[in-house]
Amino acid sequence: MNKKMLDKLLDFSFVLPALIIFAFVILVPFIRGIHIAFTDWNGINQSYHFVGLRNLFSVFKDGEVLNPLRNTIFFTTVTVIIVNIFGLGLALALNKSFRGANLIKTFIFMPMVVSLVLTSYMWVYVFNDFISHYMHIASPLSSAKTVMIGLCIMSIWKETGLAMVLYYATLQTVPKDLLEAAEIDGATAFQRFRNVTVPFLAPAFTYCIPLWLGLGLKQFDYSFVATNGGPGTSSMSMAMYIYQYEFPYYKTGYGQMVALVYLVFVLIITYFVTKALRKREIEL
Repeated sequence: MNKKMLDKLLDFSFVLPALIIFAFVILVPFIRGIHIAFTDWNGINQSYHFVGLRNLFSVFKDGEVLNPLRNTIFFTTVTVIIVNIFGLGLALALNKSFRGANLIKTFIFMPMVVSLVLTSYMWVYVFNDFISHYMHIASPLSSAKTVMIGLCIMSIWKETGLAMVLYYATLQTVPKDLLEAAEIDGATAFQRFRNVTVPFLAPAFTYCIPLWLGLGLKQFDYSFVATNGGPGTSSMSMAMYIYQYEFPYYKTGYGQMVALVYLVFVLIITYFVTKALRKREIEL
């Protein structure tokens, strides 16, 4: 065995532990889940029966899946738009040297280090105890019409800091001489932003939008911890809907099929969104 082959084996040995963990934690359970999706397994008994495509047909006949699907799409749409707008706006506002700028960035980013569960508990207290008691405003979590807005507020508060950091880092790649040349030529602040800054921000858009798209489509913690899917089922997400069939309902086979169908749905959406953003990135 020559030295070049030994070097490649040595390089591969550094990756091997991660591949083993990935295989046992992600790949093997995923393949096992595909098999379970075509059975009537309840998640407990050792024996189960192969039911073919019955679970798949049941998914498309199940009208109850529409409500969590609508909730998830609403949550994803709102958070993707607002988190990216707020993150970009804060990055632009803080892309200047002034006293206390780093401290402000730290405070804005700080919610990102808080866990999703703790974020949920914190905002339940803010909505139910602080706002309702001291400001005499009804908690958005108490109404089926506003509960999803309340969950969106939690996510926006937590995630905006990361979006700001990502956009701020990208803004540092914008050549200062181009901005100065555009200003000398008489371009307004908006024209400089549109024609000079935005093309350099295109890679950040390509990363950030699919990132929060994926986070929104798999949202579970806020619905489960803050509202338990309530009032009624008005805040149940698709991830929570799948979870209920996996565990409390003990219909693991059907739950796995819903998860597979939803996975395909998410992959299709993220693929076309990412493709469109990459195409736009090249055009800019």
